[in-house]
Amino acid sequence: MKASLPRRVIAATFARSFLIQGSWNYHSMLGTGFAYAMLPALRRLSNGDADVYDAAVRRHVDHFNAHPYLSNLALGAAVRLEADGADPETIKRFKTAVRGPLGGLGDSLVWATWLPMLSMMAMTLWWLGLPGWLAVGFFVIAYNLGHVGLRVWAFRIGLREGRGVAKALAQADLAKLAGRLASISALVLGVLGGAMLTGPRGLMGAGPAWAAVACIAFVIGDKVGHRAWRPAAIATIAAITLVLGWGVVR
Repeated sequence: MKASLPRRVIAATFARSFLIQGSWNYHSMLGTGFAYAMLPALRRLSNGDADVYDAAVRRHVDHFNAHPYLSNLALGAAVRLEADGADPETIKRFKTAVRGPLGGLGDSLVWATWLPMLSMMAMTLWWLGLPGWLAVGFFVIAYNLGHVGLRVWAFRIGLREGRGVAKALAQADLAKLAGRLASISALVLGVLGGAMLTGPRGLMGAGPAWAAVACIAFVIGDKVGHRAWRPAAIATIAAITLVLGWGVVR
């Protein structure tokens, strides 16, 4: 970096990234939150010049949208570019270029795999007899370990690589990781289905009639369900429906 940023400034920028969705709106989407997170770094780099500081804030408050966790990669890179003295147009083009890939990768990695997988794991533990508060505790801890870890990794990569984040992102191969998590999710879904049928809270305890209905629903979903929704949506809807159905039976 041409301009050195103290660790406290970098830490403050990272801490503010947790609020990047706090002012989400249809005009700038994450733009306002992005600018808010950048304030400690921009304030330091402006060296007390109000005009420089105002111009820097204005260029970061513009429209920006990406996955909220992976947006930290763009945030760290923007801090690096500002510290290196990159011209405003370069910074703008960079943010425009990365927002689409970061949104798509984040959605496939977190919303479509990590979140459903841990939800089904927690539900499986509950169906197998674990107290509800422990199942919920497992989900909260495991999910946040992954989500905070992803935020930290993305911010560090962006801060280190600057405009070169594309290469680092390709080496990380998050799409491959999402595929592996999807395979694990399919396995967990099978375990969850078995727990629902045979566990201490399973559908077998509701009687053969409800067990037959569950089997018919499974066959219908297996044959035609994939034509209507994505696999992740099918898994989520099926799990929620079975849980609600069991609540009605009880």
